[in-house]
Amino acid sequence: MPDFTPLALAIGHATDEAGGTGVTIVRGTDGPFRASAATIGRATGTREMHPLTPGHIVDRVDAILLTGGSAYGLDATAGAMRWFEERGRGHPVGAGVVPIVPAAVIFDLLPCGRFDARPTPAMVYEACERAASRDVAEGSVGAGTGATVGKGAGLQYAMKGGVGCAVRASSNVTVGAIAVVNALGDVRGADGAILAGGRDPDGRFVDIARRIAGGAVPQRRFADLQSRNTTLAVVATSALLTRVQLRGLAAAAGAALHRRITPSGTSFDGDVIFAVGPLEGATASPLHVEGLAALALEEAIERAVRLARGRDGIPGLAEEAAT
Repeated sequence: MPDFTPLALAIGHATDEAGGTGVTIVRGTDGPFRASAATIGRATGTREMHPLTPGHIVDRVDAILLTGGSAYGLDATAGAMRWFEERGRGHPVGAGVVPIVPAAVIFDLLPCGRFDARPTPAMVYEACERAASRDVAEGSVGAGTGATVGKGAGLQYAMKGGVGCAVRASSNVTVGAIAVVNALGDVRGADGAILAGGRDPDGRFVDIARRIAGGAVPQRRFADLQSRNTTLAVVATSALLTRVQLRGLAAAAGAALHRRITPSGTSFDGDVIFAVGPLEGATASPLHVEGLAALALEEAIERAVRLARGRDGIPGLAEEAAT
């Protein structure tokens, strides 16, 4: 399983299996990190994104929260705030600290989850407490519990998405990726073939990108799918990069979404990629890091669906692989 120890990061999940939702936290093992982000889709739900921009007075963050529950899930960030404050970790403000925890959400209120099931601050606190660098759970856990893919074919023909992780290393540079895949489109393997996605009534993949381009999706279905699709990702590097370079890293990693999720970054997807790195250490070529990040994120996206378990009549690939 991927090991995030060289990146000084810990990943934790909390899962509401019955409600079909959850949270995933990416925090520093012992301290904060530098971060930036790139918005790929146009239906995002986010919190505390301004500290990720170059020039903001706060130049480091304590964690990144990926959560279900749509905009309701943003309230759960309070759990991370409490966890960090109790440990004196956060932006110093004299009398105490203010933890900086950017967050982004997926829409999982339907079809796998209960609409009234929302991630809570207690779940995020639990995820912070459980976070580890090794043996990170993948598939239908955390923020990926209620994730689905291929919704462009209609909700009843979607398949399970989930959480995937991957780490790549080359020439003393390590890059890791965490992906929560909840997409309008299909997920493809390295060979370009569809692994998971929208199906027809006979269970065959329909190729959503081709169908949309051909105008075969009714306008009513588009209206049903608005704001229900998002892939969230965190790419992390061991190399010392500026916030400007991290912003470029996040944008470059977007190539993985466009190669592995078709279509991605649509007006109905809230895709966001965070990029994080250390506050000190050895530098590396940003181009080298960007290449590794795209490969790691591609692998994480694939693992997210390969390890996802079926739920509420929506099939996943994990059961298929086990048979």
